[in-house]
Amino acid sequence: MCLDEGGGVRGVRVPGREDGREDGPDRGQADAGRGVPRFLDPAELGAQPGRRATLVQFSSAFCQPCRATRRILAEVAGMVEGVAHVEIDAEERLDLVRALGIEKTPTVLVLDAGGRIVRRAAGMPRKVDVIAALGAAV
Repeated sequence: MCLDEGGGVRGVRVPGREDGREDGPDRGQADAGRGVPRFLDPAELGAQPGRRATLVQFSSAFCQPCRATRRILAEVAGMVEGVAHVEIDAEERLDLVRALGIEKTPTVLVLDAGGRIVRRAAGMPRKVDVIAALGAAV
């Protein structure tokens, strides 16, 4: 799994996609055309964002990969000064889930200091991919 620029996730099959193609880096451009928000503010996050970047995790109660993702993101946030990890319960924030087009948990968004979404991935990320994705935000 790769945290991909602009909203896409490389190598992740899109559920219900009839052509069987995988989602790719061009998805962010399509999302932008459909009015998907490109920024998140502290009110939407329900927490204070990081000074340099924010790792936003959408989770659900019985999601086993969400627990591992929580550990990975918390560890990375603890390693990099000015980076915060914010976890959002997808079931409690259906409005935001729908607005962002989130289809499964865990989904991770990487925000820059201004709250702009610079990377997005669905599924449990690898620590090295999260660190690399932070490079686009800081």
